[in-house]
Amino acid sequence: MKPVIMTTKLQKIYNMGKINVTALKGIDIEIFPGEFVAIMGPSGSGKSTLMHILGCLDTPNSGKYFIDDHEVSAMKKNQLAKIRNSKIGFVFQTFNLLPHLNILKNVELPLMYSGLKPKERTIKAKEILNHVGLGDRLSHKPSELSGGQRQRVAIARAIVTNPSIILADEPTGNLDSQSGNDVLSIFKELHSANNTIILVTHDSNIAKVAQRIIYIKDGEVADGNFTL
Repeated sequence: MKPVIMTTKLQKIYNMGKINVTALKGIDIEIFPGEFVAIMGPSGSGKSTLMHILGCLDTPNSGKYFIDDHEVSAMKKNQLAKIRNSKIGFVFQTFNLLPHLNILKNVELPLMYSGLKPKERTIKAKEILNHVGLGDRLSHKPSELSGGQRQRVAIARAIVTNPSIILADEPTGNLDSQSGNDVLSIFKELHSANNTIILVTHDSNIAKVAQRIIYIKDGEVADGNFTL
């Protein structure tokens, strides 16, 4: 089986005025279709930088990054945008929902780029929101929901386009224990449906839900295949 994601000697350097900070120091990883992988490490380890590159939100200074055998690291911005829209679903710690739209419209947004007609977008968004237990809240704005409910909306938005890869950056970081467990249950269900999931966390208890853990320390892979 070929990896859905592969990086070789991935390096990222940030210019901080007169100082250059190396966030990633030659990262080599492989993630295979249908895997549930946690990327774990302390704050400042480079795990979020790696997530942004994997999600085509940032580009490396050197090294190569492949998705489905396509070299993403050599693509231009418009090509990266197409990859993001067609292959990747994002779930962020801060939800990143649009506050002036109700949750139905928030989930419909990614479908606007897929060519679906408005009626089809609404049907698909309702279906996904029902799946995450929010079918009775369609007209609510994000501010009218709890943190756990907002994160479920964010998951619905991430999966509404049927992406091949789901990236989650500290998805339980702003949630209480019960809401966090509910969100992790959704990720486990998505994995059972053969989705490829990459979850970034600093919490070993959260990382335990994954099949495999890639531990990042000081911008390097400390271990690429272990369980806690």
